[in-house]
Amino acid sequence: MQWEVVIGLENHVQLTTNSKIFSGSSIQFGAEPNTQASPVDLALPGVLPVMNKGAVERAIRLGLAVGAKIAPSSVFARKNYFYPDLPKGYQISQFEDPVVIGGQLTFGYEKDGKLETKTVNLTRAHLEEDAGKSLHEDYAGMTGIDLNRAGTPLLEIVSEPEMRSSAEAVAYAKALHSLVVWLGICDGNMQEGSFRCDVNVSVRPVGQKEFGTRCEIKNLNSFRFMEEAIAYEVRRQIELIEDGGKVQQATRLWDPDKKETRAMRTKEDAQDYRYFPDPDLPPLVISQEWIERIRADMPELPAAMRARFVSDYALPEYDSLILTSSHEMAAYFEAVVAKAGKENAKAAANWLMGDVSSTLNREGVGIADAPVEASQLALLLKRIADGTISNKIAKEVFGAMWEAKSTDEHIADAIIDQKGLRQISDSGALEKIVDDVLAANEKSVEQYRAGKEAAINALIGQAMKASKGKANPAQLTELLKKKLAG
Repeated sequence: MQWEVVIGLENHVQLTTNSKIFSGSSIQFGAEPNTQASPVDLALPGVLPVMNKGAVERAIRLGLAVGAKIAPSSVFARKNYFYPDLPKGYQISQFEDPVVIGGQLTFGYEKDGKLETKTVNLTRAHLEEDAGKSLHEDYAGMTGIDLNRAGTPLLEIVSEPEMRSSAEAVAYAKALHSLVVWLGICDGNMQEGSFRCDVNVSVRPVGQKEFGTRCEIKNLNSFRFMEEAIAYEVRRQIELIEDGGKVQQATRLWDPDKKETRAMRTKEDAQDYRYFPDPDLPPLVISQEWIERIRADMPELPAAMRARFVSDYALPEYDSLILTSSHEMAAYFEAVVAKAGKENAKAAANWLMGDVSSTLNREGVGIADAPVEASQLALLLKRIADGTISNKIAKEVFGAMWEAKSTDEHIADAIIDQKGLRQISDSGALEKIVDDVLAANEKSVEQYRAGKEAAINALIGQAMKASKGKANPAQLTELLKKKLAG
């Protein structure tokens, strides 16, 4: 039997406010346990929650970015359940009336070597408070409770179950991660829990309209873990069904050491939480004027910037997709082009997607912390364009620039001169190199003149080797062909 995978995501996005969603407590990460939990966070008698305006504004920004409806009035509810790290015995969330309704997220991903584009519809995004944290590893035979995180503002973004592979799900999550960081509503730090993914996975026979029974994999904080967890869960469900069993709706956890999901609890439905409107919080009213003020302050969105990169810089769609994967990368690219000129835009894109990105990955740093500034890379590109150095030599210069960590805008020129890397463009010097190579490689010369045009590549390689990589490739090739024709 052929199976189809059905995936929907719920992403918990920690908002970049200075204080919690209903109290003035700090949300700074890394504080000593239980030093940032106020009476409001603990729901002690006599306290009242007060809505954090900054959290609402961040929710509105997300809604505008995905083309959603911003509810003019939304309601907070109490979601009742017991967890040791849930101090109130309930979580303040939104149920029937969320602040953000609908919307879409369009993203690109690579499939079979080609760029695929997909649009996933969003169900909703609602505001809620986070729970505390259970500490299992620090106490032998016991569990500690840290309530610092209790009350931290979250925006839970729920997708429709429209993804059909782990590749689509990971690409969606990466695009959403990029967007919330781009908007400045989340710092995106997955290790600290700022962006967490719950993945709902089910399978069904190809052609069946009804969904299969889903299982939710909770709290994935790594895109690699997400991909591995989905792949495992899909196999588990298919094997279970084919062996005559039934999938039970449940919440599961991913064990990255054993590379498997394991049952956490039977999945609850909405009625199990006994939602009811929170009596301490009035409806959240958002005026159109407020929405328009936030809209006026919105940055250029990734989709608009991708289209502009294609039209203004004549970049392929794939290049523009990669370059707008983060606001910092896009800004760096535009800063390079501003200095190097639009004629070098494609070269700038190639360098950013190639040598720059590979070096960033190897060194484990982001583009904002790269020791090679945009103006310095721009000068390097100019030196390639004007024939001062070859692209191959430029890689050596770039490596030296990275190690130098200099703020000198002309560091590329200094390294080129210091190492004697300027390209040989003098016709007399090149002619001597070519004559020596032709004399030493008679067999390749005969093959070329006999019609085997590929034989010239060996001659070019020998000539470049003789010049220690400094010969101007275009001039060298032209001169070789001229000599061979004679």
